[in-house]
Amino acid sequence: MPQVRRVPAREPRQDLAGSSAKRCPVQLRGAWGTLLSDGRTDGRSDRPPYRPTVRPSSPSDRPTIVIALARKYRPKRFADLLVQDHVATALRGAVARGRVGHGYLLTGPRGTGKTTAARILAMALNCERRAPAEGEPCGECPSCSRVWSGATNLDVVEIDAASNRGVDDARDLRERAMYAASQEGRFKVYIVDEAHMLTREAWNALLKILEEPPQRVVFVFATTEPQKIAATAAPVLSRLQRFDFRRIGPAAIRARLREVLELEGLSGEEDALALIARYADGGMRDGLSVLDQCLSFGEGPITAAAVRQVLGLISDEQYAETLRAVAERDTGAVFPLIDALVNSGADLVEFMGGTADLLRALLMVETGAEPEGLTETLRQSIERTRGKLQASDVVRMLSLLSEAEAAIRRSSSARLVVETLLLRWTLMDRVEELERVIRQADRRTDGQSDRTAGRSESRTADPNSPSVRPSVRPSALTLESLRAAWPDIVAAARDRSPLLGQALEAATPVSAGQGAVRLSAPHEQAVLVEGLRKQLGVIDDLIGAFFGGQVKVQVALEPAEGAPKRMTNDDLRAERLAGLRKRDPALDAAANELDLEIVDDSPRSPSP
Repeated sequence: MPQVRRVPAREPRQDLAGSSAKRCPVQLRGAWGTLLSDGRTDGRSDRPPYRPTVRPSSPSDRPTIVIALARKYRPKRFADLLVQDHVATALRGAVARGRVGHGYLLTGPRGTGKTTAARILAMALNCERRAPAEGEPCGECPSCSRVWSGATNLDVVEIDAASNRGVDDARDLRERAMYAASQEGRFKVYIVDEAHMLTREAWNALLKILEEPPQRVVFVFATTEPQKIAATAAPVLSRLQRFDFRRIGPAAIRARLREVLELEGLSGEEDALALIARYADGGMRDGLSVLDQCLSFGEGPITAAAVRQVLGLISDEQYAETLRAVAERDTGAVFPLIDALVNSGADLVEFMGGTADLLRALLMVETGAEPEGLTETLRQSIERTRGKLQASDVVRMLSLLSEAEAAIRRSSSARLVVETLLLRWTLMDRVEELERVIRQADRRTDGQSDRTAGRSESRTADPNSPSVRPSVRPSALTLESLRAAWPDIVAAARDRSPLLGQALEAATPVSAGQGAVRLSAPHEQAVLVEGLRKQLGVIDDLIGAFFGGQVKVQVALEPAEGAPKRMTNDDLRAERLAGLRKRDPALDAAANELDLEIVDDSPRSPSP
């Protein structure tokens, strides 16, 4: 039977938590025995207490914190602002002429220099070395250095409206603005960034001081969404001078990046700088931040491969392969291409955006323009594809892409949408092929016309043919001659237009003479009659060419069955005279020869 030995109970441990464990001299128990807070042991273990050794690190082993390139190379003068010449000229002139406004609103995309321009304006207003007639700050005096570096300054205050957006913050700003500057002759400048985050109540609290500010106080509001200010506080806009900053182009960003690399004593490939400039999307700060990130990635010159790896961009070779597959109608290359993109973790929305940029560049080349920001690989791909895709084809592809863009972004199966779109591009008919089909159809039509003309000439040359047209055209236009020639006229009209021949075949000549022709058609053929009335000029030419003179044609519809025509007295008299002339041919011939008028002397019946 096993023996059970009773172990004496130990003193319960005290849980150590937080900073109180560092302040209280409690005993710590462990595998090395009990260690007191002063380093002495309780003698229960023969082993020495554990004492960690700390080696002093050399200065070369310690990481150094450097200033970001976007801050280090922030412009210090109005002339250094990229692409914003309209803003720099206006602000520089206002400072030089002493016509600085009390409030400014700077709007534009991110990274275009709004806050920088506000700081340069504050530097110029309080610069200690600025000449009276100049509007540029020196950028070197203590006042300019404090403003440029963002150090504490009594006269220049920067406020983040995203975290100070309430009415209480606006009241505090209004009260502080009532105090004068720290020195005589200086300005107090309040720079409010992200101004669209201010509430309606905060704007209302600032309305009065923005309309009648104290002397030598300037407010500068910077925002990327001015439409929110217009919706929240429209009266504020009339109290501020607004300047819209433009997006910086890829060429200007690439040139600035090259200049920064030269100042840093580094180098980089042109394709790498082009990729960074395109990725920056018009923001200089974004471009410098990406450049800073690429410099930390490795040593040596910045390469395009390193930029793609840092940013996770899709390679130019894949874009070139997409363009080749579409131009050569290689439908089999679509699925392997998308498989490679998905397996590499690429974003299909980004891929289609890059494809759209490539098609746009190809369209610019086709129309004679010069695209910017292209790498050498993409330029070579466009040159190889230039003769295979016409400008109209590229426009159709971009139209299909714009229609599918929303589906690519929202669909749960974006891969299927992208594959379908690429297959539509590869299977799409080309415009040049359609034009060739039209030309071939025209040639076939001309050949049929020539053969028809040949058959007509052969029938004219053979007098024994029963269906031959008369070789000598009638000299006078009468109803009998028109009816005799009507089949030939219909055939000529059918050669010109099958629809016109069908319409004329449904019509019947009812009168002809003295250059006038009247045609009649059944009431059921109202649609064909409308077509004839639209082509009366063509019918006039056909009949006039056959009879050798000018002809005026009129087309009328026969009355519908079941609706008898209402006869008047004149109609009845005309019908009796026609019957009389028909019964007595001698009378009819005498009336025609002597131009006589036959009068009906029978009594008239009363009109209804």
